[in-house]
Amino acid sequence: MNSSTLTYNSILKLYASNDVNFRGRIFSDSKNLYRSEYQRDRDRVIHTSSFRRLKHKTQVFIYHEGDHFRTRLTHSLEVSQISRSIARYLGLNEDLCEVLSLAHDLGHTPFGHAGENVLSECMNNYGSFDHNIQSLRILTLLENPYDDFLGLNLSINTIDGLLKHNGPIQDKKLVLELLPDLNSYKINFGNHGSLESQISSLADDIAYNNHDIDDGLRANFFSIDELKEIPILQNIISETLEKNSAKNNYKLIRKLIDYMVTDLTENTKKNIHKYNINKIEDIYNAKLSIADFTEDTKKLIANIKLFLHEKMYKHKYILKWTNKSEEVIKFLFNYYLKNYNLLENKTNKLFTKERNICDFIAGMTDKYAIDQYNNLNK
Repeated sequence: MNSSTLTYNSILKLYASNDVNFRGRIFSDSKNLYRSEYQRDRDRVIHTSSFRRLKHKTQVFIYHEGDHFRTRLTHSLEVSQISRSIARYLGLNEDLCEVLSLAHDLGHTPFGHAGENVLSECMNNYGSFDHNIQSLRILTLLENPYDDFLGLNLSINTIDGLLKHNGPIQDKKLVLELLPDLNSYKINFGNHGSLESQISSLADDIAYNNHDIDDGLRANFFSIDELKEIPILQNIISETLEKNSAKNNYKLIRKLIDYMVTDLTENTKKNIHKYNINKIEDIYNAKLSIADFTEDTKKLIANIKLFLHEKMYKHKYILKWTNKSEEVIKFLFNYYLKNYNLLENKTNKLFTKERNICDFIAGMTDKYAIDQYNNLNK
């Protein structure tokens, strides 16, 4: 262990993920003199082709609709920034927060949630599809830069944190069907993820709600005056914005992110003391998530989601692409079922035909899926 790693670990809280509670990797790996274990995990994720493809995967708007709308890549970077900021204040492991944030959406299909829904429908009789589990399939099975094993050989701590992105696992059978090698990680499915995992998950909520507001305002799907209908947000708008300012959108999003980050940070800090959290096992074994918003902010976020659902996700322009994306993915899935030989160099004998097709389509960018559809649908 190098001196910089020792210094870094000395500033982490005892309930943070550090070298003492590092759970190792499935395949033995020599230590690195210059990087911590979680830095190595982060770097392995960043250098994957799956991560690069996020730049052409939909957040809400299809990749070619505008240069300033979010993509899955920019969203992941924004989640990383938020989670690192919170981690630093709470004395958590920033590097682990970063890799969890950057990797959490690797499993998303082309065309965002619309693509996920239709691919899940296609896989109803073949084992289902879930983008969170797909992220782990990519990291443990599908990315293959090494000669001796499948996947990236990420740390067990990182895999555990990604698996529990939404809390303890409710359907262990489904997870093990899609991730057959996960038993070797000896993960306790019933307990919570690390505090870094919990913070990264909530940073995801902060990022996509606020940046969907920003993108919706940019697309003129709704106005700031309409946002004033949301309790609490009305007060933030009144306190923040200047009349007829050209920078009101930026000011609002900046203020709203700050509001949510502050709320999450301060409330999590209170919970750490309230529930007497002294070591990482206290986080794992707690009866509830320690990282959390206050009740008022939970209501605010719920109201924002409802507003965005009505004003943005159900907007006729978005629905047009939703319908088109369903058509594209259904066509591709059925086409490859009938012409499986075309995937000869893109399949794995460990998996069924349908799962290989699902993995292939899930990994596509919006552009590649549209191009394939146009080329094959003649």
